[in-house]
Amino acid sequence: MRMTMTATEVRSLPAIVDVVTAAEVLGIGRTVAYELVRTDRFPTPVIRVGHQIKIPTAYLLDLLGLSTDRAAASPPAESSG
Repeated sequence: MRMTMTATEVRSLPAIVDVVTAAEVLGIGRTVAYELVRTDRFPTPVIRVGHQIKIPTAYLLDLLGLSTDRAAASPPAESSG
């Protein structure tokens, strides 16, 4: 089973993912991910809807330094003088 995703794969995820997908993005196992959620130590905000647990992809992108903002992804302009 593959544990990590490429930057392109992460950027193509839907706006909200399940815990297993978030764990794959972070390169951790599902058991560890659920334990982090259970103990309120997951590194991003967690959305609980009934028995479902969802993770906003934007926070995963921020955590990994993979901005969705094109301006942030482009190199800074050089200043003259």
